Amino acid sequence: MSSEPAMLEALGIRLAFGGVRAVDGVDLRVGEREIAALIGPNGAGKTSLFNALTGFFYPDAGTVRFRGEDITRLPNWRRIRKGIGRTFQSPSTFAEMSVAENLTIGLQLSSGLALSLRPPRAAQRREIEARLEELLGFVQLERLRDRQVGELSHGDQRLVEIALSLSTSPSLIMLDEPTAGLAESDTTRIMSVVRDLHDRLGLTVLFVEHNMRFVAALADTVTVMDRGRLLCNGPTSVVLKDQRVRDAYLGAEESVRA
Repeated sequence: MSSEPAMLEALGIRLAFGGVRAVDGVDLRVGEREIAALIGPNGAGKTSLFNALTGFFYPDAGTVRFRGEDITRLPNWRRIRKGIGRTFQSPSTFAEMSVAENLTIGLQLSSGLALSLRPPRAAQRREIEARLEELLGFVQLERLRDRQVGELSHGDQRLVEIALSLSTSPSLIMLDEPTAGLAESDTTRIMSVVRDLHDRLGLTVLFVEHNMRFVAALADTVTVMDRGRLLCNGPTSVVLKDQRVRDAYLGAEESVRA
């Protein structure tokens, strides 16, 4: 295990639904500025663990720490304020609104303006607009700012969701299957955006993913779950060659190109 301080750490996480243990004593560690992947076959418990890490479910047992602070029972909105952003498998945008309108709402919510009875001052409007242009640039969607989100390709919609996760200025972004159902070209675009965000902004990234090309190209470390339990974790080049991982997830004959 690395001697560097962990940004996000989970110890002994257990989570059950109706007597079924979705997560059974899993440990996970993500270092500062690391890109980490969480993988496993369908039903392995990855999204349940993700939800425990982000406060959508509280674990039945175990501890979650963010930069050394115990956040196990902290509500989701307070985790966001501490610097944790996330996307979901299902779209969480307003399909009938434009890309710019979606991001503006996110920026207003994160700044508290959306809940204020007073109209924003001119300086606040300029600040929101500047931040909006910055977010559009980060995800390479400037040309689509005025398009309705529902009209966009699935790949562009995923990029809008990533931009929304950045509206709260997180230090850690957590992406739940960012390339699910996407064409290879869209997967490559999202790969480029995630790498760019990490390199330019110094973000730490944790993502759940089934696309092994995406995992091998981006992740510094990989944690593998199987049937709710931790199978193995470590450097990507080591984990993806582990026979247990191939047997449980990749298949004995599958090859991974790092």
